[in-house]
Amino acid sequence: MQENRQKVIAEICQIIEEKKGENIEVFNLEKTDYFVDFVVIATALIDRHAMALLEELKKQLKAKGESFFHIDEENPDWIVVDLGDIIIHLFTENQRKKFNLEEFLQKLLQESARKKCIEN
Repeated sequence: MQENRQKVIAEICQIIEEKKGENIEVFNLEKTDYFVDFVVIATALIDRHAMALLEELKKQLKAKGESFFHIDEENPDWIVVDLGDIIIHLFTENQRKKFNLEEFLQKLLQESARKKCIEN
């Protein structure tokens, strides 16, 4: 299962790269208490670019049998795609800086590592 999801994440990153998405980051949160196992974050040039990235992800991933549980595209400056155990965030640059989700996820990973050290 894990290997399959890593493959899907690689495909997600490739789709985003091919469509000129930038600053792609992947967070493996499997060993944390976060509600998903993986988070992919990418930057779109403008809101229309984010929508184009979303459409390409839907087209290519649905063709590979991926299920989309929810897509929040109300604000095209920050689109959230829920694949169940993988969440994709497509931000415009200003929104990415504003919300700084990476910092939150890094702290979550550090906290999880700290707990693991204490338990051992």
